Amino acid sequence: MAFVILDPCIGEKAGDCVDVCPVDCIEEGPDQYFIDPDVCIDCGACIVVCPVEAIVEEDELTPATESFLEKAKEFYGTT
Repeated sequence: MAFVILDPCIGEKAGDCVDVCPVDCIEEGPDQYFIDPDVCIDCGACIVVCPVEAIVEEDELTPATESFLEKAKEFYGTT
């Protein structure tokens, strides 16, 4: 399971998560950061440093937030 960045990141884009990711799987998109679900190693370092608590595990997504995983997959071209 990968981690997914949700709507609290939109417009915020603090970027602390990028600095701590050991596999460089987080990139800045037009309105938020995205985690590449095919590269993420599930270390959780990004969760600890996110100032807006926008990062969750993929299996914690609700029907209302599943679109953020799809948005990340589209960003990385892995749909």
